[in-house]
Amino acid sequence: MRPRIAVTADLGDLAGRLRVHVPAVYGDAVRAAGGEPILLVPPPLDDDLPALEHLADGLLLTGGDDLDASAWGEPLHPSATAVHPRRQRADVALAVMADALRMPVLAVCLGMQELAVARGGRLIPHLPDEPGDYLDHGGGGRPETEHDVRLEDGSLVARLTGTTSLTVNSRHHQAVRDPGRGLRVSGRAPDGVIEAVEDPEGGRFCVGVQWHPEDRMDRPEDAALFEGLCGAALAWRSSR
Repeated sequence: MRPRIAVTADLGDLAGRLRVHVPAVYGDAVRAAGGEPILLVPPPLDDDLPALEHLADGLLLTGGDDLDASAWGEPLHPSATAVHPRRQRADVALAVMADALRMPVLAVCLGMQELAVARGGRLIPHLPDEPGDYLDHGGGGRPETEHDVRLEDGSLVARLTGTTSLTVNSRHHQAVRDPGRGLRVSGRAPDGVIEAVEDPEGGRFCVGVQWHPEDRMDRPEDAALFEGLCGAALAWRSSR
């Protein structure tokens, strides 16, 4: 039986009705890696969240728009396009729930930022406003680009991908400033922007990447991230 991977989804208005949507490539990537994707619909703000351990064996926090920083006392940047509040509340709470269960997690782009916020971390609201000489990371109305990432030797991400040097696809104007409690920075862009984080404690699979490996499953190093998630999810299920 394939491990079940809970996949987070967006909410948005279409023709006056609230719709659930998520790029199909996330589900395709999970299936290609040996898992079975389970779509999570963010519940209304006054509803309880689902018991994650009864639904899935692993969690995939997908990409999307921007977190609303006003939730932790910072202004929403004018360049930001905030995710639906139901999604923000659900995704951050699911990351906390997965931590409590020690459930395997792969967090992509926005998902990595949610993982950091769930651990008490902080974000850079708009990279072009930061002092210093930053790369064009795409996003915020700019097209996708590519840049290099240097991975920490011995990190889980480096072991999974089989390298300490990657060229990644990039489309984000926000980034993680502080990864939060228990998350180690395991990859950076040449300008210092955090591109990968992981929880090194106790052998748990908890990885966040700022790029979009779901779009490049033909590359072994990107496919390996989803294979790692599905393998860890199968082991997590067997251990319960």
